[in-house]
Amino acid sequence: MGHEHHNHTVRGQRLFWTVVLNAGISIAELIGGIVSGSMSLISDALHNFSDVLSLIISYVANLLSRKAATDKKTYGYRRSEILSAFINSATLIVLAIFILYEAVLRFFTNVQIAPDLVIWLALGSIFVNGLSVLFIHKDSQDNINMKSAYLHLFGDMLTSIAVLIGGILMKYMHIYWIDAFFSILIAIYLITMSWSIFKESLQIIMQFTPEGIDIDIIVKEICKIQGVKNIHHVHVWKIDEHEIMFEAHVDLIENCNITDFERILDEIGKVLAKYRIKHYTIQPEYSVIDNKSIIYKQFKGEIL
Repeated sequence: MGHEHHNHTVRGQRLFWTVVLNAGISIAELIGGIVSGSMSLISDALHNFSDVLSLIISYVANLLSRKAATDKKTYGYRRSEILSAFINSATLIVLAIFILYEAVLRFFTNVQIAPDLVIWLALGSIFVNGLSVLFIHKDSQDNINMKSAYLHLFGDMLTSIAVLIGGILMKYMHIYWIDAFFSILIAIYLITMSWSIFKESLQIIMQFTPEGIDIDIIVKEICKIQGVKNIHHVHVWKIDEHEIMFEAHVDLIENCNITDFERILDEIGKVLAKYRIKHYTIQPEYSVIDNKSIIYKQFKGEIL
């Protein structure tokens, strides 16, 4: 068995001030959106509020992920960050669908909007979100949890720019339908931006085979190792965004001793290393009568 662990920490002080800044601008935009009648400003406020929640969830998840493993939790809380990324991205998609629905309705209603308030609050949101993006940019480089929070903030900065442009067009050209139009663009952008994180985090939670891993090719390479007759009952999954896990049964040609098997195990490790697999568990077998399928499929207690 081989293994290597990673520890990706997040700077708590920066996250704290990011939460405070976004909470403040969220409240200001929500009040301003209601007063001005701007749907795009309200949608930006809701998006900002989702940023606050995502940052809090991300920070708590990061703290949990650093807790030591125990006999009751042998992997600790390492998957908490993946769960956080899943919740954040799913929330953003649901929010975007709501914004899309409300914006479409706006095309069929004549709403008076106060553009000055929209412009000033959009400028404030651009400043706050731009500062927040700078705060957590480095942490987002190698952490899917913080990447989801970073994309929340970066996406909100872009949506605030759209709201600003809409406010300017409403003030100087009296194009009020632009508010609903930009809200629709914001919603579509949020869905597109969140989908990849939602998909990746769901794949990890469901323990699907990671993208870029071809089990058939790995099996063929391992079967070429001297002393290996067959490899079966293969499972490949991710415990978090960085570490790929591998387990399998290896059928040996001869009833060898431990030293000989360790040589075979070392060769298997070299094969798996090419696919960034550093944590693996191999069960050796000799003349064991069992199902030799690469993937052991079972449904309702019966082998398929």
